[in-house]
Amino acid sequence: MKNKIKTIAFDADDTLWINEPYFQEAENQFCILLEDYLPQHSVSQELFKTEMKNLHLYGYGVKGFILCMIETASRISNTTIPVKFIDEIIAIGHELLQKPIELLSGVSDTLEKLKGDYRLIVATKGDLLDQERKLKKSGLEGYFHHIEIMSDKKVSDYQKLLKHLDCKPENFLMLGNSIKSDVLPVLELGGYAAYIPYHVTWAHEQHHPVLSHGKFVELKSIDDVLVYL
Repeated sequence: MKNKIKTIAFDADDTLWINEPYFQEAENQFCILLEDYLPQHSVSQELFKTEMKNLHLYGYGVKGFILCMIETASRISNTTIPVKFIDEIIAIGHELLQKPIELLSGVSDTLEKLKGDYRLIVATKGDLLDQERKLKKSGLEGYFHHIEIMSDKKVSDYQKLLKHLDCKPENFLMLGNSIKSDVLPVLELGGYAAYIPYHVTWAHEQHHPVLSHGKFVELKSIDDVLVYL
């Protein structure tokens, strides 16, 4: 990819900063709250079913997660869930929305070394207000030429992004922690993709088959991308 890349896009959650561990912590609180109705692992399974059912309606982010917790609680309690439990679920969501932003190792240094030589952008899924808040709190906003909060990351979504950026796929590199969202669609378009594994990944984003592709690299950490550029 050396000498070809002009635009580098970064996923945000669990690529630039910690995110999924906070969601899992919130889910654990929810499962404990409802353990009198179902075992905790069963509550977790029911919540995931609700999330998948509603994903096309709510998209990605904390607000949809809160609604899915409330719906799941209502369903597994056969609509007998006490109002105080709903208040506790909302409180779990509010706490999630106010988590501190903790940058992952090497992020600031990598962006500092890349700025000026490449057009850097953020391309991430999630709730608009929440992602804007996290980006502002991160202190990274000044590194990026463009911020794209995407409703999804399918091939068509990346096509729209590249058109907006006036960037050819062969000049585009996407970095992220999801093979499904950050790698496969970009490779299908003819772009370059770098996968940075994170130790915790939401079940919906997991992709297990080994990937081999001429425009794909797997990195141990974000700063490894400098070796390829």
